[in-house]
Amino acid sequence: MGLRLVLWNVLGLSLGVCVFSVLASVSYDSKAIVINGQRRILISGSIHYPRSTPEMWPDLIEKAKEGGLDVIQTYVFWNGHEPSPGKYYFEGNYDLVKFIKLAKQAGLYVHLRIGPYVCAEWNFGGFPVWLKYIPGINFRTDNEPFKYQMQKFATKIVNMMKAERLFESQGGPIILSQIENEYGPMEYEIGAPGQVYTQWAAKMALNLDIGVPWVMCKQDDAPDPIINTCNGFYCDYFSPNKAYKPTMWTEAWTGWYTEFGGAVPYRPAEDMAFSVAKFIQKGGSFINYYMYHGGTNFGRTSGGPFIATSYDYDAPLDEYGLLRQPKWGHLKDLHRAIKLCEPALVSAEPAVTPLGIYQEAHVFKSDSGACAAFLANYNQWSFAKVSFGSMHYNLPPWSISILPDCKNTVYNTARVGAQSSHMKMTPVDGNFSWEVYSEASAAYEDSSFTMTGLLEQINTTRDVTDYLWYMTDVDVDPNEEFLKSGSYPVLTVLSAGHALHVFVNGELAGNSYSLRLLVPLNDLSSFLHCLNVTVQQNRTFVNNCF
Repeated sequence: MGLRLVLWNVLGLSLGVCVFSVLASVSYDSKAIVINGQRRILISGSIHYPRSTPEMWPDLIEKAKEGGLDVIQTYVFWNGHEPSPGKYYFEGNYDLVKFIKLAKQAGLYVHLRIGPYVCAEWNFGGFPVWLKYIPGINFRTDNEPFKYQMQKFATKIVNMMKAERLFESQGGPIILSQIENEYGPMEYEIGAPGQVYTQWAAKMALNLDIGVPWVMCKQDDAPDPIINTCNGFYCDYFSPNKAYKPTMWTEAWTGWYTEFGGAVPYRPAEDMAFSVAKFIQKGGSFINYYMYHGGTNFGRTSGGPFIATSYDYDAPLDEYGLLRQPKWGHLKDLHRAIKLCEPALVSAEPAVTPLGIYQEAHVFKSDSGACAAFLANYNQWSFAKVSFGSMHYNLPPWSISILPDCKNTVYNTARVGAQSSHMKMTPVDGNFSWEVYSEASAAYEDSSFTMTGLLEQINTTRDVTDYLWYMTDVDVDPNEEFLKSGSYPVLTVLSAGHALHVFVNGELAGNSYSLRLLVPLNDLSSFLHCLNVTVQQNRTFVNNCF
């Protein structure tokens, strides 16, 4: 039988800053990022500007600074900035320049992840959907149409940053930039074309001449001089691909994203702190919390499938910008302890000494006499009493104690001093009620056509709507067995898609991700509607209805 398809569109509903800049140089060596000739241990946190409102930005940035951060990290969201080819948007919560200037005003640096592929549980991975329909295009590989568009957008962003003098080499706050995003696994899958693309992306980025280092995350073969970095829950195992590059952790996952129908992820403050201390004691010098503030997926921005509107991520600042205690406070105390150790940390490689079967000390000493020690207990169940120097220390299970002078413990990852807090939702007084409205589907002649089988939805809707109607007449032979027995026939939906709602003669018969559904075809002639719904686009899917 032929199916008529009908598109159904459901319509959703400058800050002036005076900044005095000083030109600075940014480089790196094997120990750390070097700013104005000084090695730095840098603590960073991800705050994505489109996932909060401009009114929230100053408070979020100030709380990040108060929490001990040096750097704000953000992606650049291509589909938000170029919703149609050559038409750019940098207003509202996409005002990237304003966001970066606020970080500068607060005295913080910025790590700008240009990508332009971001993943980030963001719709279509940050790519504008129109990109998909450029003739001959193939994403993220050695493909000329894609490389042309990628270079064009990256150049647009870099030129905008240069015009506003936002790179540290111009006196601005941007000390690092990133090209591509977690491309290593994809390169491995596609082989030679991916390797050629990696080399091209690196060369293209370097030719933009931004005056600060570039990084590639999860990219073991990042071409020199680009720094390859680690993403994950733990990165203490990680080493860069060249000995002269610093050890950097661009995504230390504070939690995880929330899916509709799934549990709300949670990562204890103690484990988060332990992972960071373990990374630092192994010689790490840059750590970024992904996320420090997750925020909200407004509108249709969440990637999918089934990523919730909330992008809270169990971050130190919750979805609404409130302090999540004790995580925020416990990490603030950690950052203070790490900074006390900085002179020793950036001066030498650690000397590792066993203190027991599951215990060890990492000791950093500088030529000037600075000394810092990290005493680790890797036993997950038992306390450990260890001797270090001329003193004894009691280490809780799965913890690291930090001694900025190699004598006195100022912090232990398992001992939380910050006060806990719990959010309580209370009803708001007022006469609130639900309002419901009905919207008819489009008329056949407006946007319909006839075909057999179902389509890849994004190719039909171009992602301007989440809804696509399939409609067909069903004529039943009077001799069908199910009519004689009084039973219902089975509608089978083999789906790798998101959701499907089935209506028979205007009545809802069922809905599911994929289903075998008994449908009440009591009449010899019935009308079948299938409403296919996408729940965000991160990948594209096809439903098959038989």
